[in-house]
Amino acid sequence: MSTECVSARAGWVLALALCACASAEQSDHYVALRARIEAAPGPAATAAEPEPIGSSGELSRPALVELVLARNPGVDAARSAARAALARWPQERALPDPMFGYGLRPQSLSSSQVDPGHDFELSQGLPFPGKLELRGERALSEADAAEGELARERVRLASLASIAFDQYWLAERALETNARESELLAQAHEVALARYAAGTGGEQDALATETEQAMLEHRAIELGAERRIAAERINALLDRPPELELPRAPRELEPPPGAELDRPALVARALERRPEIRAQQADVRARDADVALARREFLPDFTLRAGYDTSWQEVPLRPMVGLELNIPLQLERRRAALEEADARLAREKSRLRSLENRVRLEVGIALQRLHEARHLLELSDSRLLPVARSRASAARAGFASGRVGFLELVEAERALASAEQSEFDARAELSRRLAELARAVGDIAGTPEGAG
Repeated sequence: MSTECVSARAGWVLALALCACASAEQSDHYVALRARIEAAPGPAATAAEPEPIGSSGELSRPALVELVLARNPGVDAARSAARAALARWPQERALPDPMFGYGLRPQSLSSSQVDPGHDFELSQGLPFPGKLELRGERALSEADAAEGELARERVRLASLASIAFDQYWLAERALETNARESELLAQAHEVALARYAAGTGGEQDALATETEQAMLEHRAIELGAERRIAAERINALLDRPPELELPRAPRELEPPPGAELDRPALVARALERRPEIRAQQADVRARDADVALARREFLPDFTLRAGYDTSWQEVPLRPMVGLELNIPLQLERRRAALEEADARLAREKSRLRSLENRVRLEVGIALQRLHEARHLLELSDSRLLPVARSRASAARAGFASGRVGFLELVEAERALASAEQSEFDARAELSRRLAELARAVGDIAGTPEGAG
């Protein structure tokens, strides 16, 4: 085999080797990242599956959160974005396509003194060693950032689902309180009518009960609208038609699982788990790869060439191998590109510090709001509600015996209904604050594991 053929074959073997030289570390990273993106639960239901939950039984917070994460199209959109970012890695790692050239010397075709002149050439561009690896590192870092956005969307939707569950529960409890108050008022109305008929009571009591009943009926319409709005919010999160019915809310509200309220531990957990921070850290790595790549642009790229020229009459001279390289003389352009890459890296690092500060603040605020909600619930349970119940009980007994007027009874019942509603509000507020804390830490709200 001729020396020229050996050289040409060696050149092409080198090109193929460079084409497949993705580092094992990057390959493992690519496989693991792809597995994480595909494993994240996402929309599995189809348009032919409009009823992920029935209208019977009780609505469960963990089941609702799980269904929202499985059906909401926002998760699928974020997953598609992560897939698109991940698909950049094999593209960035690939060599440019080989080039084939053919030339013909026309006058050689009509000459009787020389053979027809045909020129064949094959060339392959080769970036300077290390450039492909840096491009792959940048692509993987950007895919990491997109995967972080997928995780952030899941955390956000879980928090919204948990809060929507609390709103739905609160609307149902308010309807129950209003219905119970209406029933008690109806009984008081009968007593007032009997007293008026017997001449032991005034007409104003009977008229006042009718006025109060009308107000409660209007309140029932308002609360019914609030329940429908809460149900439609849940249906929107579940990607189902808004008019579909939901199961009833449980009688007792179980707040979402909460973490230990140790601020330093929660801040450390948030800095480790928040998807936004993971995404921003990936952005920093991507821009760091840009800086390294901009420095490599001061080094030349290569082109391997191999050809065969039949215009040479001497057969040994027909094969040809060669090497081309660009001469990086445009230094001003490359310096500007490096300066741009440095500035973008500095920007992403500053954004990371700003995000870490914001996360610390959000965890602190969520803890303060949670402490406030717990104190309010304790106050309602231990003082406000017992007093209101005792007052209403005394007013009912006094009204039945004639010692208390109707207006006093109505006032006591209103105070009791307000105290009961305040207690429901406090429970829902505590649950909402726990969901906000889970979101601030980077956990999936409403689930025992709280996995992000």
